[in-house]
Amino acid sequence: MKINTSRFGVIEVDEKDIIEFRQGIPAFEHLKRYIIISLEDDTHFYWLQSIDDGDIAFILADPFNFAADYEPVLSDSVLKELEIEKREDVLLLSMLVVPDKIENMTANLAAPIVINMAKKLGKQVILTDDDYPMRYPVFAAALREGE
Repeated sequence: MKINTSRFGVIEVDEKDIIEFRQGIPAFEHLKRYIIISLEDDTHFYWLQSIDDGDIAFILADPFNFAADYEPVLSDSVLKELEIEKREDVLLLSMLVVPDKIENMTANLAAPIVINMAKKLGKQVILTDDDYPMRYPVFAAALREGE
């Protein structure tokens, strides 16, 4: 199937790659189907592109690349809802906010995107503990690690 997107133009999407977010994403509950687009030259960042609205895409990153101590706990109800049986089927990503100055980019560690890649089911999970911030400074963390 082909979809027209504002960021990538017309792209070909294989139906088997579509990830269903049964409840949508908060504030975008009406959009249920997405695909992950990897940036060719960078494996640290991804786009979560809506199939249902070509104008909607979220920039994501692997939080383990910049938050080494990140260990979110998924509830049994989330594991059941996403039909997760094996840890290796889980892809966990953080939504990013990229302001005008890229060095001020933040990641939402409090509500990761959790995807069961085997079943193609996804959800933005709001963690119940207060251990992780909604606005984690990505580059500040990288600078701390490099010191």
